[in-house]
Amino acid sequence: MLASATQRTIDAVWRMESARLIAGLTRIVRDVSVAEDLAQDALVAALEQWPRSGIPDNPAAWLMTAAKRRGIDALRRQVKLERKQELIARELELLQQLDRDDLFAQIDDVQDDVLRLIFMTCHPVLSRDARVALTLRLLGGLSTPEIARAFLIGEGTVAQRIVRAKRTLSAARVPFEIPARDELADRLPAVLEVIYLVFNEGYAATAGEHWIRPELCRDALRLGRILAALMPRNGEAHGLLALMELQASRLPARVGAGGEPVLLADQDRALWDHLLVARGLAGLRRAEELSDALGPYTLQAAIAACHARAGSLQETDWPRIVALYDALAALTGSPVVELNRAVAVSRAYGPVAGLELVDALADEPALRDYHLLPSIRGDLYARLGRQAQAREQFALAASLCANDRERKLLLARAASTKT
Repeated sequence: MLASATQRTIDAVWRMESARLIAGLTRIVRDVSVAEDLAQDALVAALEQWPRSGIPDNPAAWLMTAAKRRGIDALRRQVKLERKQELIARELELLQQLDRDDLFAQIDDVQDDVLRLIFMTCHPVLSRDARVALTLRLLGGLSTPEIARAFLIGEGTVAQRIVRAKRTLSAARVPFEIPARDELADRLPAVLEVIYLVFNEGYAATAGEHWIRPELCRDALRLGRILAALMPRNGEAHGLLALMELQASRLPARVGAGGEPVLLADQDRALWDHLLVARGLAGLRRAEELSDALGPYTLQAAIAACHARAGSLQETDWPRIVALYDALAALTGSPVVELNRAVAVSRAYGPVAGLELVDALADEPALRDYHLLPSIRGDLYARLGRQAQAREQFALAASLCANDRERKLLLARAASTKT
């Protein structure tokens, strides 16, 4: 029983501290792969020693000390073989850092290290899939099997992505640094995208037997909070966090007792997490104060805020949501945004107006196999009393949907639509 409690504590400490640990080690050894290996060695040491010796007063400092000592041992072995002055200098630096009374006293250094690691794992030289896998591994503290389960892919595929990502960063000599001011605007969207991709997969899983994956949402929220704390003057970092908190507030109402999806119109809003709503609305105000022109995540947060403030679907300020989608569409040019805008238009100005917009998107290549297009069209047909067409569209949407729960919902809607 004691060992099990210790194991849970070690798991929790690793989730909370692994990003700072790996970031601090990367600053010293200048190689993210070596840094992760040292951090994993320290974790193994904790698993071996803590059940016998007990949890240390400062678990994070213990892990950092253990990792640095292993780094020193590795460098000493390498020095014996190569006798390089650079390696000796690194050893001296490690030894000096071990003499500090509090290894985490230099909070600014630790925060800068984590921010550098975020920008490294989300570097444009990596593919989007590689960025997601590496960010979850190094910043989220997830194991390879956990990432594989989250995205319903093989462990071997995840492991290969992570290994290739590290090799790519090393081969490209990607520096462990925060981008210069003139580069920051170009690099930040990739960081925000990765975090939101992780959240979205948790909020509406693309495949598998579960419609939501709350653990992924929690990981993304944690990453978003880290980023917002590290970049307190960046409006979009706060906008993304506000968006995720407002959407995450609905998770308790998004599934029924049997795990079946519950659509927004049918949700019991009393089940929404009102603490997350309050945090999201406060974050949105912060984002709006920091931004001269609202970015895409802040605009989406403003849309989510309209839902959060409404007592029901009917009480929602749909004209304002349409206006916000107008701004978002102009900014992104995204067909998916245009499709969501069509839904808002249908609520604000009637299903005929919405259907016209949806029909105009029918030949859009990016939406050709997107199951939500026929799903939305089916809903609009049903509201117009065109039941046969609605049934056909729901069946088409089900055939395109890869998520088991959502497919069952669409098939049920098709079956219940009277011809």
